[in-house]
Amino acid sequence: MKAAMFHGAHQPLTTEDVEIDKPIDHEVVVRVVASGVCHSDLHFVDGFYDFPAPAILGHEAAGIVEDVGSLVDDFAPGDHVIACLSVFCGRCEYCLTGRTHLCASRPVRAKDAAPRLRWQGLPVNQFANLSAYAEKMLVHSNAIVKVRDDLPLDRAALIGCGVTTGVGAALNTARVEPGSVVAVFGCGGVGLSAIQGARIAGARMIIAVDVHDHKLQTACELGATHTVNASSSDPVTSIREMTNGGVDYSFEAIGLKRAAAQCFESLRAGGTATIIGMIPMGQKVELDGSTFLREKKIQGSSMGSNRFKVDMPKYIDFYMQGRLKLDEMITRRLQLDDLNEAFRAMKAGEVARQVLMFD
Repeated sequence: MKAAMFHGAHQPLTTEDVEIDKPIDHEVVVRVVASGVCHSDLHFVDGFYDFPAPAILGHEAAGIVEDVGSLVDDFAPGDHVIACLSVFCGRCEYCLTGRTHLCASRPVRAKDAAPRLRWQGLPVNQFANLSAYAEKMLVHSNAIVKVRDDLPLDRAALIGCGVTTGVGAALNTARVEPGSVVAVFGCGGVGLSAIQGARIAGARMIIAVDVHDHKLQTACELGATHTVNASSSDPVTSIREMTNGGVDYSFEAIGLKRAAAQCFESLRAGGTATIIGMIPMGQKVELDGSTFLREKKIQGSSMGSNRFKVDMPKYIDFYMQGRLKLDEMITRRLQLDDLNEAFRAMKAGEVARQVLMFD
């Protein structure tokens, strides 16, 4: 199969022929139809996070089941599925208490087993237990969920990470209340999804913050009621003026320490800031300690605190009902060979979400 090979930080990805093993036990082979290009992968390409090469990145995919292992009884060839990096064991304390997204023992192949992927005779490291920048994925059955056949798979791919992360941060992690006031810092795929999550939750005022006017325009199309261009005005001051003191909920969806601090600083007393973005390892977010006396809170969110086998079908229903907008989030569709260009466009702020198409 063809796959985009990661050779290490600060190096371009190359399209290579890769061998994929047969599924064993609880494993499933999925033919990838569409794979979203997520900023999280770019963090590894840019060296902000470490991952050993050679590897295949990618973690936001949808496709069709092609083959299953001997112990798989809930999937069959032909099933349409969405993959999720929140693969879970189902046995650890987190899984048994309903927090599968925090699983402490994600299922992988035994060390003495054959590698799932090989390139030029070498084992290939599987990113997020998925490696979605490839024509096929070999994954555990607890990494995918079956979805309805009438859902376009390029839209379905977005639900695999960006949508679940953003919508879930609003609905599951922060639990935005109806009638509340919300600010979202960053209007990429995750931020736009957080805006939609806040809209679905019934927020009465949703403030989108970004440095690109075209992204702010998209944010308004997806549910933002107000915007702040952070390149021309201080977002904290603007938000406080708009809201007469601050917001009930704020979300950071960029991965910048300064934006995380601004996210917290924009809160009113008793408000909650949720950090969704991947702030580079080693960086510290500094906050004024006295503000905690006003019961302001800051928290993290991992993949929208998802129970993806339950949540994703709900999000699909939202989309089919017209309540969750996915078509508007896709800026362009590309091929596997275009992946480096996709990363360039992402860094330049030219796009909301890009999708690699394999069919």
